[in-house]
Amino acid sequence: MSLTKSRRYRWLLAAITVATLLLNGCSSTADRDAHEPVDALGEPGLRQQLIDTAINQIGRPYRYGGNTRRGFDCSGLVQYSHEQVGVSVPRTTAGQWRAGRPVQASRLQPGDLLFFTIGPQKSRHVGIYEGRDSFIHAPSSGKRVSRASLSNPYWQSRLVGGRSFL
Repeated sequence: MSLTKSRRYRWLLAAITVATLLLNGCSSTADRDAHEPVDALGEPGLRQQLIDTAINQIGRPYRYGGNTRRGFDCSGLVQYSHEQVGVSVPRTTAGQWRAGRPVQASRLQPGDLLFFTIGPQKSRHVGIYEGRDSFIHAPSSGKRVSRASLSNPYWQSRLVGGRSFL
């Protein structure tokens, strides 16, 4: 092998080695911020994007059957927020309850769904867990999308479980 070919070969080998190290370094999770949410597929921030979408709807009016920025019912807010981050969920509270992956209350993460039993006329209600005992929901007719606290005895006594699509 001539000197020129030998240099090219060594340069190419060095370039491949550096590229391999860089690519492997990018796939490492060791440097990821410990507080950065990760979804089931390993995509950072998906849970936070979902929460941010729901937060941006706070103040929008309750609208029965609504799942647009013009107004939301509880399951419509859940569907809309998930849709904005590319996750498909059923339209109704019952469908969301059936299709979601069960999550124990002790293992809730931001972006998980909280389901409540309200009463005979409205059997299920759903909200998006924000973390720190807070959730975002579209409460009822005449009200607006808002935050609520799981520390509130009203919500504590009606919580039936958690589900997740993330």
